[in-house]
This record gives sequence, C-alpha cells and structure tokens, in this order.
Amino acid sequence: MSHHPTGRSLTRAALATALAAALGTGAAQTASAAPALPSRATALAPSAQPRVTTPDGGWSQDGLHLNAHDNKEVDAYLTRARRAERSISPQVRTVALLTHAQLVGFDQRLKSPDSLKRKIATKMKEVPGQSVESSLATLNDSVRYTLQWPTGQYIHGVTVAAGMLSSWGNDTKRWSNTWGHPKGYKAVNSAWRAPRSGQVFEVQFHTPESKAAQLETHKIYEEQRLPGTPPERRRELQAQQDAIFAAVPVPAGAVQLTAPTRRHPEPLPVRPATA
Repeated sequence: MSHHPTGRSLTRAALATALAAALGTGAAQTASAAPALPSRATALAPSAQPRVTTPDGGWSQDGLHLNAHDNKEVDAYLTRARRAERSISPQVRTVALLTHAQLVGFDQRLKSPDSLKRKIATKMKEVPGQSVESSLATLNDSVRYTLQWPTGQYIHGVTVAAGMLSSWGNDTKRWSNTWGHPKGYKAVNSAWRAPRSGQVFEVQFHTPESKAAQLETHKIYEEQRLPGTPPERRRELQAQQDAIFAAVPVPAGAVQLTAPTRRHPEPLPVRPATA
C-alpha cells in the first residue's frame, strides 16, 4: 500500500503528545465503544459464560473439551497476551487519535478465556492430532482492536494507520481485504506481530456501515461455525450474512488497499580492517 501524504507531517512532538494522551486516563474515554458483541466479555471482567473445569483440571463447554495439559497451555498463552497488550494498546490509541478514528469496542480488546478455549478446542476437533501449541500459533485475535472511519475518510485513515503501525516495527502477519469480494464480510482485517513481545494482535479497519453489518451477523456467524451445525443450515446462514453485507457501501479505492511495505533498516557501513 502506498503511503499517501497526511496533509501535515506527523512530527515527533505530535507523536509524543498523542502517545502521552493515549497513556492517560482520558484516552479511555475518547476510545468510544460501539455495542459489544453479544458473546464477548470485557477485558477486565470475568467471562459471562459458565466455565466448566473437569476434575483433572481440564475444560469442557458446549460439547468441546480440553485436557488438563492443553487447558494449562491456553491459560499460559492468555497470561502472555494480557502482558503484551499493555504495550500494544498505547500504540493503537495513538493511531486512533492521530487519524481521527473511532476506536470501537476497546473494552473487548482481550478475548475472554472461554471464547479462546472454545476456539482452540474447535480447531483441535476439526484437525485431529493437531497439538495445542500448533493451534495457539494460528491465533491472530487474542488481542484485537477495531478502528472505524466514515466512508469518505476511510482510505486515508487506513493508509496512515497501517503505515504508523508498520513504522513502529510491527510486522504484518496477515492482511485480508474483502471489500472486493462479491459476497460475505466487508472490511480489512489485519494481524500484526509486536516487535518486543512477539504477540500477534488483530486490527480491523471498518466503516460505520461495515461494522454495523458485522454486529448484525455475529449471532448468525457464531451458529454457523459451531461443529454441530449441519451443512445445509450453514449454507442458509451464509446466505443471510451475504444479504446483509451486500447492502454495505464500498468506499472508493478500498479494493486496492494493501499491506504497507516493511521498512528494513539501512545496513551499517563496513569499516575497513585495521592492520
């Protein structure tokens, strides 16, 4: 994705001021949240879903299971994700402030324990023999954010926001632009690897209309991905989602949005050998 001029340069002083604001208590208020997804718990509160711990220390819910070892590995992963989030969130808040984005659903930035365990248990059930470590390595959204701009500001906002994240050393692990897809979900979903912690985090880039469609289809999507949902029912649910997303306006130029090119550091000059 080419980096278009922002209209005014983002000086170090401006970045420092924005970062200080993001770290302050006031930033949490500016990071206004849209209606929470029905099945997501807040990052600072326990899951609303009942947790079922088996006598041997495993986990079980909705016909899904993790043995004691796998359950312990997921808990350890969650602990690392919570620790890493403390350094990732200030960057995302700074991006939101400088690009005039709405930071949607910030209280849901950490996936709840039960939601994560359901996801891992489902992955392991769908791929028999896959280890919990391999399943955890595929996760992009244990730490996740949503940035939203009005349709007319969307291209500029995504371009600048992604460029800032990249310039701070976050590597683009995934970039899924579905604006050009004839059916289904509309947005840009990106995954980034933080430079120090190595934690992968997700940033979704939305317009108000695409985010509203995502919220409207969430329960449908949840039913569709359950292991016990019959294929015929899955097709019906997909058709419902397609109809909702078909009504979402596509911002001009959104189809061409691509991940920022990674900026490699300049090589150090080679000093001549001394005698």
